[in-house]
Amino acid sequence: MTERPAGRPSERRPRLLYLAFYFPPSRASGVYRPRATANRLVELGWDVTVFAAPLPFLYDTIGSVDDKLMDTVDPRVRLVRPSLNRFVWETDLREYSGFRARFPYLAQSLYTWGQEHVFPEHYASWARASVRRALRMHARRRFDVVLATGNPFASFGAAWLFHKLTRTPYIIDYRDSWTLDQFSEEPRFEDGHPAWRWESRVLGSAANSLFVNDAQRAWHAERHPHAADRMMTVLNGWDADTLPSIAEPPPAARDAAGAAAGRHAPRFTYVGTVTDQQPIEQLVEGFSRAREHPDMVDASLDFYGYFGFFKGSVKVLRNRFAAAVAGRGDAGGGGEAGGDGDAAEDDAVLAPGVRYRGPVSKTDLAGVYRDSDVLVFLNGGGRYVTSGKIFEYMAAGRPIVSVHTPGSAAEELLRGYPLWFNPGGLDPADIAVSMAAAAKAAAGLDGPQVAEAREYAGRFSRNVTLEPLIARLTELAARRRGVAGRGGSR
Repeated sequence: MTERPAGRPSERRPRLLYLAFYFPPSRASGVYRPRATANRLVELGWDVTVFAAPLPFLYDTIGSVDDKLMDTVDPRVRLVRPSLNRFVWETDLREYSGFRARFPYLAQSLYTWGQEHVFPEHYASWARASVRRALRMHARRRFDVVLATGNPFASFGAAWLFHKLTRTPYIIDYRDSWTLDQFSEEPRFEDGHPAWRWESRVLGSAANSLFVNDAQRAWHAERHPHAADRMMTVLNGWDADTLPSIAEPPPAARDAAGAAAGRHAPRFTYVGTVTDQQPIEQLVEGFSRAREHPDMVDASLDFYGYFGFFKGSVKVLRNRFAAAVAGRGDAGGGGEAGGDGDAAEDDAVLAPGVRYRGPVSKTDLAGVYRDSDVLVFLNGGGRYVTSGKIFEYMAAGRPIVSVHTPGSAAEELLRGYPLWFNPGGLDPADIAVSMAAAAKAAAGLDGPQVAEAREYAGRFSRNVTLEPLIARLTELAARRRGVAGRGGSR
């Protein structure tokens, strides 16, 4: 591309380096925000290069992929996958390097020293490889701005180092917190841990830092006052490309309107990854009590998604469902949800009326929501945790039952949603009442009510929630290009 002479404005597209380790085909919960951001930027005319995880790590090491998700990435997004030293994940001696095989104790000592004195995260090698690759690309055609998202937080370290070497401004996006345990609401590391020093360092040099809710931003501002004035809240959102532009009433209402023979069995649905942080036992107990209601005898609760993010998670979570059923003394539930402990079987019974329906690609979610009467928002964590799934739930235009501890960050969003049913806590009796009320509401929903719910959800569409970030990136890129146009550093 021909550069304009110094002193004249450049017409080339603004160029972004996006450090997003978890990016399609990864199915990690944080993958959707980077996917949507990259797509939105190229749609607006940006030149976007994403540095992401190497495919062998996604497929072979953690086994966490959604191949269909790659089809939703704009082909104009350039994908680069720097290398990663999988030292800590290597469990087969045949995978060891020659050095590690010959000197295992020395290799471990060197690795541990790097964690303690260079960068305190297992993804540090990916960050170093990313900086080396970015410098080569930058020498050919400079980047205007860097956006780094965590976790892993080695991406923050890479953005900081690239900035030190090239003076390229960067923004860091806290999809999750680095030093705060968002579930226990306690610091994740002891005083003096190198993570604290690194976090202070990267925040101090960042043009901005982004947080998914105000509570998370306030916690970090209190601990890093030197960077507080550059901290921003940028909410998650729902993606219009994976949900229909309109939503019809739920099956219960459609059956009632059509005078369907017999009584409709309410269909409750959970969509998302099941984790060990969620109140599974309270949900199973609450749903079981709800089915004691005359209109809820045949109600079903379907789980769509994965059990855990990594290999080996299925067995632990499956056993929690079985224990919840055993605690009630119910029969007919808690059957095996997976044959080998690493993969759950589709259509497996977890508890009476509760089934695991298997994973569903984000590209197929519209059909799941269409066939659901009520959505169950099962969430772990409190004021620092805003699940990205809640935005999608609201956009589906269905009654939503909350099953989480009081004070969840999602409550601030749900208060204005007209179809929210809040038990106010985790008492199974209250959960049962909310589920029965939500099922009754679903049977009476009409088109205008669904449209009202969707209208509220519209303020959280991804293009809307990303506006502050897009504006700031645009400002930084323009300023950077202006410096170059005046004969500054390329």
